[in-house]
Amino acid sequence: MSFILAIDQGTTSTRAILFRADTTIAAVAQEEFAQHFPASGWVEHEAEDLLATTLSTCRAAMEKAGIAASDIAGIGITNQRETVVVWDRESGRAVHRAIVWQDRRTADLCARLKADGAEALVTERTGLIVDPYFSATKIAWILDNVPGARARAEAGRLAFGTVDTWLLWRLTGGRVHRTDATNASRTLLYDVHRGAWDEDLLRLFRVPAAILPEVVDSSGEFGTCEAGLFGGAIAVRGVAGDQQAAMVGQACFAPGMVKSTYGTGCFALVNTGETAVPSRSRLLTTIAYQLGGRRTYALEGSIFVAGAAVQWLRDGLGLIGEAGESGPLAEAADPAQDVVLVPAFVGLGAPYWRPEVRGALFGLTRSTGPRELARAALESVCFQTADLLEAMHTDWPEAEAHRPVLRVDGGMIASDWTMQRLADVLGAPVDRPEIAETTALGAAYLAGLAAGLYPDPARFADRWRLERRFTPAMSAESRAARLGSWRAAVGSLLGPPG
Repeated sequence: MSFILAIDQGTTSTRAILFRADTTIAAVAQEEFAQHFPASGWVEHEAEDLLATTLSTCRAAMEKAGIAASDIAGIGITNQRETVVVWDRESGRAVHRAIVWQDRRTADLCARLKADGAEALVTERTGLIVDPYFSATKIAWILDNVPGARARAEAGRLAFGTVDTWLLWRLTGGRVHRTDATNASRTLLYDVHRGAWDEDLLRLFRVPAAILPEVVDSSGEFGTCEAGLFGGAIAVRGVAGDQQAAMVGQACFAPGMVKSTYGTGCFALVNTGETAVPSRSRLLTTIAYQLGGRRTYALEGSIFVAGAAVQWLRDGLGLIGEAGESGPLAEAADPAQDVVLVPAFVGLGAPYWRPEVRGALFGLTRSTGPRELARAALESVCFQTADLLEAMHTDWPEAEAHRPVLRVDGGMIASDWTMQRLADVLGAPVDRPEIAETTALGAAYLAGLAAGLYPDPARFADRWRLERRFTPAMSAESRAARLGSWRAAVGSLLGPPG
């Protein structure tokens, strides 16, 4: 049993990756699934699509590697966070499409809760803010809008889960209803200090306790898949939300270490050790991982649009045919043009949290063309990262002492131009790892740790390998000017303070 099967269930696709005992990759399979947009600001997935693509990619990866279930020491699951599934315990079928983390349908409810003064309690207990991004208001929406759902939930006939819990339930034939502490910490219902579901928050968001899963460590025995699914029983031994899994995969186990993942959005986390650091800068205090009953915390900054800005160049404007063309196009931009894109297509995330703000382009001239727009799109990701790291240093002075190297992962890190510009804008080194699949690697590590296949965190950290370090090459004056243009652009959209 020398393999670990990692399930990486993302927002637009599902991947299965088989890792060997030395953490090298034996096989990968990936499959996209449909996105549903039934109304403006609404984003949904068919829960059965998430399961079906999980099963098909796992089987495909096993076939590619030529291995059987008996060769696999465990399964690790990492998942798109905050996305909500509510299902019938008897039939195992979802009562409504999964409501995705990007969905904004509960913005009015969140605004009312804030107006009622509820956010202080929520932030104190959960480390989060009141926002449609998180799970609680999505759960309430389903219970209120699916006929009979609330009564069935209160009677214990329905179950709730983030995507990890939904997959675990179906993989185990409905025998296991569990989640890990990282996913629980993203629901607005979990007290991250006590490590327990919070009764006050359940009442506030009108979520019945009867639908909640058991919360356990990120590494351990979660349950066993039905033998018929993969030709034999396989134990699930690791679970973590995607951003926390990436932090584990990047071996950011020491306080002060920072990783940033560049996918559809961007998520930067700094390890704060066993201290849950409260944020004064509208960052999130979250559980980074839980091992042996001990919680490790992180400060997190969430950017809604990162790779999505490149998709906009491709699909919205038709300026590029594929994402990889954006870097060379940006490199050819006219340096004299100061074009700035604020990509608030679905609002601004941390540290602003202004869902009503919309995107804008600044500094356009008659000679502005595709090259300048490509540079502005890629730079917007760098500028937003700089905002996050500055907020982290404000919230946690110890981070300032580290001034750490930024470890990066996600699809955008393949662009050398973008990573160099990121280092330039941050004024700090940016490290790109040899294994780019760090989210899946983190899930695999958590499962392999429980299976005894992988070593303790300190020795696993020794295995992390650098592919390339990008060091700052921009002058301090140029950096300050570029960041000044960005912040002026954002400020004009936010309006005057107060």
